[in-house]
Amino acid sequence: MADRVKVLVVDDSLTMRGLISAALKSDPEIEVVGTAADPLEARTAIKELNPDVLTLDVEMPNMNGLEFLDKIMRLRPMPVVMVSTLTAAGTDVTLAALEIGAVDAVAKPAVASAEAFHELIGKVKTAARSRVRARGDVPAAAAAPSAYRPAPNHVLAIGSSTGGVEALLTVLSGFPANCPATVITQHMPATFTSSFAARLDRVCAPAVSEAVDGAPLKPGHIYLAPGGAAHLELTPGLSPRCRLVNSEPVNGHRPSVDVMFDSVVRLKRPMTGVILTGMGKDGAKGLKAIRDAGGRTLGQDETTSVVYGMPKAAFELGAVERQLPLHRLAPAILDLCADPAARSVA
Repeated sequence: MADRVKVLVVDDSLTMRGLISAALKSDPEIEVVGTAADPLEARTAIKELNPDVLTLDVEMPNMNGLEFLDKIMRLRPMPVVMVSTLTAAGTDVTLAALEIGAVDAVAKPAVASAEAFHELIGKVKTAARSRVRARGDVPAAAAAPSAYRPAPNHVLAIGSSTGGVEALLTVLSGFPANCPATVITQHMPATFTSSFAARLDRVCAPAVSEAVDGAPLKPGHIYLAPGGAAHLELTPGLSPRCRLVNSEPVNGHRPSVDVMFDSVVRLKRPMTGVILTGMGKDGAKGLKAIRDAGGRTLGQDETTSVVYGMPKAAFELGAVERQLPLHRLAPAILDLCADPAARSVA
């Protein structure tokens, strides 16, 4: 990018502010324009410095990071990357922040050093290119249908990355309890996927769980790939099961959307693939393989994507049949996966 990304670092720890700033300053495309110890200082600094991106601690005095983020997203929407502790409480708050509109999150390392925040550099650059909208500007998602019957043996696979927490919550909240058997790969740190699956299970009608090796694929169940350690695949046969494969990252990711999509194709069953918001191109080739094999495919449109990277790559490859805004995806997905005798017009 022509201009450096201006970043404001907000953290109540002087040490953390220094480490985060040092990590970001190591990249010539980033400029740390200021730091703040709490939301009150941050509010003043935002007005004076007009940063492109905010890094925000979860737990701070005077006002916690979640409350401050909510105010930002309502009054002055801007890209925010959360910096979270690895505790269960910190993870839950970070997921709530991603729902509110934070672009991404990183975990504070067990051993504090500038090198440990290297991952934050890429996330800040991605955040600077993201599309952030005020809370209330996003259309409400469609309610789950009162009567629905999935097609026998139909498999639904969904891939997402940056912005995917909010997108998946929107889509899955429109699913009925008897949704098609669904597998999801969301690029997310390993510490977050278990809590995210539990969160989805609480707010969505279907049963949602983090995928475990050997779990049988069943309608009414949604399986989320665990973060970091393995790829999620499906084993072919009369009774497909989840398989966690500890192989090398693909497209820089483990789990990879492409790996999951490719395994769905090998099932040789009726299938639908969906690509949601995210940076990069993971999932584009796999979605094309689904379409080439006779499956149906959908992509999130540019306007509603936080980062129009993965959907764009898939669309340009010819992998996407239709692009739709986020709030229209759930009805369209369900229509493609419905029993033909009960199918409605999406």
